[in-house]
Amino acid sequence: MITYSDKPFPDSESLGVLNPYVREWFTKNFSELTPPQKFAFKLISERKNVLITAPTGSGKTMSGFTSIISKLFDYSLDGKLEDKIYCLYVSPLRALNNDVFKNLTRPLNEVYELIKKDKGVKIIKENIKQVTIGVRTGDTTQEERRKMLLKPPNILVTTPESLAILINSEKFVENMKNLEYVITDEIHELANNKRGVHLSLSVARLEEIIGKRLTKIGLGATLHPIDEAAKFLVGYIDGKPDDCVIVDASWSKKLDVVAMSPVKDLIYTEDDVIDKKTYDEINGIIKKAKSTLIFTNTRSGTERVVFNLKKRFGYGEDIAAHHGSLSRESRLEVEELLKKGSLKCVVSSTSLELGVDVGAIENVVQLGSPKSVTRAVQRIGRAGHSFKSIAKGEMIALNRDDLIECTVMLDAALKRHLDSFQVPQNALDVLAQHIIGMSLTKKWNVDDAYSVVRNTYAYHALDNKDFMGLVNYLAGAYVGLESRRVYGKIWYDENERMFGRRGKLAKVIYMLNLGTIPDEVAVNVYQGSKWIGNIEEEFLAKLKVGDIFTLGGRLYQFESAKGMRAQVTEAKASAPTIPPWFSEQLPLSYELADEIGKFREEFSSILKSHIKKKKLKLLSLTAKIPEEAGKYLDKLPADANAKDAIYGYFMEQLLFAKEVPSNKLLLIEATSDPESDKTHVVFHSLYGRRINDALSRALGIALAEIYDTDVGIMVNDNGFVLSVEEEIKLNDKTIMSMISDIEAQGLEKLLKRNIRRTELMKRRFRHVAARSFMILKNYKGWKISVGRQQVNSQILLKAAEEIDPDFPVIKETYREIFNEVMDLPRAEKILSDLKDGKLKFKVIKTPLPSPFSHSMLTFGHADVILMKERHKYLQKLHKLVLQRISEG
Repeated sequence: MITYSDKPFPDSESLGVLNPYVREWFTKNFSELTPPQKFAFKLISERKNVLITAPTGSGKTMSGFTSIISKLFDYSLDGKLEDKIYCLYVSPLRALNNDVFKNLTRPLNEVYELIKKDKGVKIIKENIKQVTIGVRTGDTTQEERRKMLLKPPNILVTTPESLAILINSEKFVENMKNLEYVITDEIHELANNKRGVHLSLSVARLEEIIGKRLTKIGLGATLHPIDEAAKFLVGYIDGKPDDCVIVDASWSKKLDVVAMSPVKDLIYTEDDVIDKKTYDEINGIIKKAKSTLIFTNTRSGTERVVFNLKKRFGYGEDIAAHHGSLSRESRLEVEELLKKGSLKCVVSSTSLELGVDVGAIENVVQLGSPKSVTRAVQRIGRAGHSFKSIAKGEMIALNRDDLIECTVMLDAALKRHLDSFQVPQNALDVLAQHIIGMSLTKKWNVDDAYSVVRNTYAYHALDNKDFMGLVNYLAGAYVGLESRRVYGKIWYDENERMFGRRGKLAKVIYMLNLGTIPDEVAVNVYQGSKWIGNIEEEFLAKLKVGDIFTLGGRLYQFESAKGMRAQVTEAKASAPTIPPWFSEQLPLSYELADEIGKFREEFSSILKSHIKKKKLKLLSLTAKIPEEAGKYLDKLPADANAKDAIYGYFMEQLLFAKEVPSNKLLLIEATSDPESDKTHVVFHSLYGRRINDALSRALGIALAEIYDTDVGIMVNDNGFVLSVEEEIKLNDKTIMSMISDIEAQGLEKLLKRNIRRTELMKRRFRHVAARSFMILKNYKGWKISVGRQQVNSQILLKAAEEIDPDFPVIKETYREIFNEVMDLPRAEKILSDLKDGKLKFKVIKTPLPSPFSHSMLTFGHADVILMKERHKYLQKLHKLVLQRISEG
């Protein structure tokens, strides 16, 4: 049963559960207990499963460990502490593991010294063992591993992947027979992806191996819904969630945040002026604070900001970049310098938003929208390192859509609204790895194995048919695959309903190929036989045939790809349809999109009333914001420039199009392109890119079938654009016909046909096939290139489809695309609501694109090289809009 701990225990009671030496150490080093510690010490001492959610600097780590350290010193004083592992600590980050090792080594040593100095200890002090800690990750040397096997630490710090290896080491498992606790840190970064699913299966298997349920502690900064995280942490017993107590101290740190525009007018101010004002603003913030952490949303953005700050203001070694493309040594060096206070500023893409200890940060600056309330709270929460500090942060936006997004995001954060996450359900590829892993330890009855798997939340509803399909695939039941060199990894006796290890190589294959993070490399781009450059594979996976992108300052149209080679032709179009950083940019969360939709509805209603009352037809760029609208905006965390820009944006849209799309109205705009003969159908569907990806494909197919024409598609978070080369007549009846066509075919079936031949399907199938050991990344120590893996996977995809269209690896590929790349369930709900009239839509025809469509139509321009062209095009569209408004 999942319960909440509402009332903190008195400090005397919390400290009273601790070993006297641990209590003495704690009170000497800390003046008081932090909010999560007031709950956690006692609950963990009572062996309760506990999920702790609290901000950075709130003492989460000590909340989870203090009672465990106390218990281990109890064992030591009683002469019962063995050279065995009693506590596992698992985090997704190796850097965080190293931090925890360093941060716990000190209290363990100092408590031990207190015991040795105590003259009142009656037993022989030589028999009192030190409580030990060790780290086991992919970086651990063979010598360190050998020593750890002979004398394991009492607390083992590790990663999900290393734990999966350890539970298949018979000798190491012996060292875990005394295991009592598992701590999962940064649980918000594990619960929503396959690494977390992998970990939950490892823990369930470990419990089965040692024959007991473990006490589970989860630590996280921002979690919603918390119940979902709790179920992920503790798993299931007899079809119901195990007991867990939730300690919710998420909002114990106050926020001081504001959304900012560097200039009053983002449309007509020259680019170099906007740049100067932006960097002046950033420099002013850096100068005022002892230490500043700046987040960009891309690695290239990080490098650009560091370069400009150094060039413009003469910063030297006191400013540094930190992102995933830098070497591990470089990142660690930056982290250490930041901790020591040697850096004035660090600029990061996403790599410092997790709980790596970076010391006392005074201020956080976010450039552009991070696309999620949760991510914003995580990043800004890095400021103010103690739990009583205020987390101070600024979000600087450079376009009007971003300004609205950032303003609403920070308002939601202040109201304690977070985005929701979901634990992937029934991921067959991860399960395939663990079925092979289980076969290495003993012979299994399939029903017993199925029961162990269903003890995890990620598989609590797994269909037995899917489980047996995996067993049969792994046992080599599909004879047609052997000719493709896909052999059985386990044996399965159908009569006895038993399975086990097949051959000596099974363990080697398992150890060398396990894990969930796919191999990805750069893809070479060719125009005919001429090499143009390269792009990231994740970017290639987003491309559809006909998409136009920039490379080396030129426009190219994507035609095809094979292995790690993409073919393009020179683009005849004047603008790209997809920006080069598209694969790096995280999609807008559905919850934030909904909050923005509500804001649009409320604010536009106020302005409609004002327009009607004043009988306005013209927009005055110098007019003051009306009183009621001003009062509404003043409640939001935005500066004066931002409020002026937001007001002007809404007024332009209302005076031009008479409507503002919102959470209650889907605006569908048929318009002409001022620079071509194209007709654009703009769906102002503010649902985020994942939902819009699914909707745009389906509605694009439906539009193409009705008008018998080719349809181009551009997708972003605020909506999508369907483009055709001819003028078309669009009305309510047409839209309902399109929706009915989709419903008749079934959205999922329609999308399956659409994506089957796409790069998205080909790349995702390879990832799933590699996780399922259908293709191997490493064979007998020989690393197989990603290019070879891709070619093999495309051959196997065709073979598997011929054997069974519902083949487990194919089924999982579609599940991953529809639930993790797209958001199929919500897309289906939106189409259903449109059909039933629960969600209103309105078709309008405009002589030129309305203001709210400008960002969608120029989305592909969002690249450094094309930014000036984009700005000029936006200015042109804006002037045409104002001219149209002035004509009435």
